[in-house]
Amino acid sequence: MAELTSGTVRDFVDGVASAVPAPGGGSVSALAGSLGAALGCMVARLTIGRPGYEGSGPELQDALGKLENFRRDLLAVVDEDTAAYGRVTAAYSMPKESGQAKVERSKAIQEAMKGATAVPLKLTRKCSNALDLLRVLASKGNPSAASDAGVGGLMLYAALRGAALNVEINLGGLRDQDYAARARKELEANTAFAEDRLREILTVCRQRMG
Repeated sequence: MAELTSGTVRDFVDGVASAVPAPGGGSVSALAGSLGAALGCMVARLTIGRPGYEGSGPELQDALGKLENFRRDLLAVVDEDTAAYGRVTAAYSMPKESGQAKVERSKAIQEAMKGATAVPLKLTRKCSNALDLLRVLASKGNPSAASDAGVGGLMLYAALRGAALNVEINLGGLRDQDYAARARKELEANTAFAEDRLREILTVCRQRMG
C-alpha cells in the first residue's frame, strides 16, 4: 500500500469514506493531531520576531522546535496505524488447520494486537505533550491567533481521545494482562493530563480573544 501521507487530502478523505476498513479512526486521529501541532507552529511563527514579544522569543522558539517534531511524528502515525491494522488482518488470515498452525496463528495475532495497541498509545503520549506546548503559545503567542491556538488544542485533544478508543478496543483482545495493565495506566495518565491542558488552553484563548 502506498503511503497515505503521499497522496492528496481528497485521496485520504475518499479512502476513509470507502468500504475498506483502513485508513480508519486511528489514521484520522493521527492526522488531526498533526494538524493541531501544525496550528501551534503557525501561532509561534506569527509571534516570534514581532514587536512586543521579544521577551518570550526563546520560550516560543523552543516550543516551535518541539511542535515541529510532533507535527512530523504525528503525521507518520497516519501510516503507522494503517500498517499496524494490516498486520492484525494478516495474522487473522494465517492457516489454522493443524494444532501447530493454530498456535502460530494465535501467537501472531497477539503480537499484532500489541502493535495495534502501542501505536495509538504512542499517539496519546505525543498529543498530551504537544498540548503542554500549545498552552505556552495560547498564553504568550500573538492574541490575533488565539482562536487558532484554541483550535489546535481541540484537534490534539480529539486526536488523543480517538486514539484512546483504539487502545481500549485492542486491550480487550490481549492475553498479556501485565502489558494491558501498563497500557491502561499510561492511557489514563495521558488523558487526565490532556484534559487539564485543554481546559487551560481554552480558558486563556477566550480571555485573550476578548
